Amino acid sequence: MVENPFDVEIRVGEVLEAEAFPEANKPKMTKLWIDLGEEHGEIQSAAQLDHHYDPAELEGRQVLCATTLGSVRIAGFKSEALTVCVPGEEEYPVLVEPDEEVPLGGLLF
Repeated sequence: MVENPFDVEIRVGEVLEAEAFPEANKPKMTKLWIDLGEEHGEIQSAAQLDHHYDPAELEGRQVLCATTLGSVRIAGFKSEALTVCVPGEEEYPVLVEPDEEVPLGGLLF
């Protein structure tokens, strides 16, 4: 867990697999398995993405992940990173992602 918000690392990952997560307390949750590249490996993340995205269309996309916040269990699923989103018009999360393909594991600066 980070003490200072400026110590958070945000890295580029690729969604390997995504599936709906109806067991979660929040609506429209999605389970994500994300590859952060050779140096950082594969992680899991739970995000409230089903408002805008079908899980199948998330696979293969590059996303930004806050990786140094620690992990939490959500309905038995270990979420190890926060997938970075911003609120859309209806306040539902919209992914923040690179507009061109970049190396996995790259650190936001």
